[in-house]
Amino acid sequence: MSLNCPHEAENNAEVENNTTVNFPLREIPGSYGKPFFGPLLDRLKYFHFQGKEKYFASRVKKYQSTVFRANMPPGPFISSDSKVVVLLDAKSFPILFDVTKVEKKDVFTGTYVPSTKLTGGYRVLAYLDPSEPNHCKLKQLLFFLFHSRREFIIPEFRTSLCEMFDTLERKVATKGKARFDGLNDKACFNFVCRSFFSTNPADTKLGIRGVPTKILVWILFQISPIASTGLPCFLEEPLFHTCLLPPCLMKQNYKKLYDFFYTYSGWILDEAEKMGIEREEACHNLLFAACFNAFGAMRIFFPILIKWIGCSGVKVHKQLADEIRSAVACHGGNVTVKAIEEMPLLKSAVYEALRIEPPVPFQYATAKKDLVIESHESTFEVKQGELLLGYQPFATKDPKVFDRAEDFVADRFVGVEGEKLLKYVVWSNGPETENTTVENKQCAAKDIVVLVARLLLVELFLRYDTFEVKIHTSPLFPLVTFTSVTKSYDLSLEKQMQ
Repeated sequence: MSLNCPHEAENNAEVENNTTVNFPLREIPGSYGKPFFGPLLDRLKYFHFQGKEKYFASRVKKYQSTVFRANMPPGPFISSDSKVVVLLDAKSFPILFDVTKVEKKDVFTGTYVPSTKLTGGYRVLAYLDPSEPNHCKLKQLLFFLFHSRREFIIPEFRTSLCEMFDTLERKVATKGKARFDGLNDKACFNFVCRSFFSTNPADTKLGIRGVPTKILVWILFQISPIASTGLPCFLEEPLFHTCLLPPCLMKQNYKKLYDFFYTYSGWILDEAEKMGIEREEACHNLLFAACFNAFGAMRIFFPILIKWIGCSGVKVHKQLADEIRSAVACHGGNVTVKAIEEMPLLKSAVYEALRIEPPVPFQYATAKKDLVIESHESTFEVKQGELLLGYQPFATKDPKVFDRAEDFVADRFVGVEGEKLLKYVVWSNGPETENTTVENKQCAAKDIVVLVARLLLVELFLRYDTFEVKIHTSPLFPLVTFTSVTKSYDLSLEKQMQ
């Protein structure tokens, strides 16, 4: 594979240190237009006239630069300032992770902040900068939770997937097709509750029927100003992009979720109190981590993963099935972390899906001081206080880093040379080659997300030799429908699955 790799992105220079730069200093191109009308027009282009991809791509072409100024939704009415400096290449993008140079306070959703009434009146961990006192405590609490429950992740996830695939098979057999998203929603929420809180929601007052939908509506109330719903412009704009949805409409459903987590996370809340965190604040953060971060991420990424694997063809399916079954057989038929580590193609395929279609496409940060940011061709001066935006699908499909950047290449990260590219896989708000800590803003569950994505494919190819899907586009994630599954007739594997 022939690669044209850029200089290391970590070599960004700072104005205040008068660091010598290797590229000409260029004024950041682009403009914000007239007050009110500029942001409004850009919002209409972003959502309706062009769409996200063309919105960014047209400006790259116009300005001949992957760094430029633009307005980002929601703009007028909701946010007082929509002005951002856009970063769209693999070299400039990493500045968004360097918390010594940028601040991550209240930028989780970009140019606006949802009402804290949707999170119990608290600014939850996602909106905190590492410099804030509670950031360290709350992230450490999540680390404690994940570490304490690590032995339950694989068995509980496999149990949830087994139930899901049993239902999926029956639907394909009787109806000739099965929608993945609804089945996936139930499986993901069950997994989160069983693995981390030792509770099957179906056995509680909360139940399972309709709960994933209620969570998705709660998430929508937080992201509606920056979300595409697929509705016509004349409906979407006044309903979702012109004002915040009233949090009072979510009060009753949120209370039911809160009561569930408060009841079944007592031992974690006890630990939180030892760390100096109030029980109520800890519970609201656990709810957010479980429902928004964990469930929401799997709800988006699993259909993406199935889409790309499904469309990669029978040859890749056979290679994955052979690798997975061989590694599991070598470990006595047991699916373990060690067995998964011996599946290089599987690991690469998951990383490739995270690269080509990251579940969280945007990253924001505010410059703490005057900076000079490098792209592949130029350097740009950014002033203290300016808001930086990185759109990941452009940065992680940078043709100066990745050969065949727009193609899904399942074995892209296999081998020594492939592994060198992992530093450009940044779906987790940081490079895949770095670890999440209390000092950075990298996803606390980074390793767990990667593990369960691998487990999804392991379970899939232990059961099936190949499968076929139909893909329908939607504003937030692909809608995947299974149209056929070819079961494995390996008797040893059948016995292992029972």
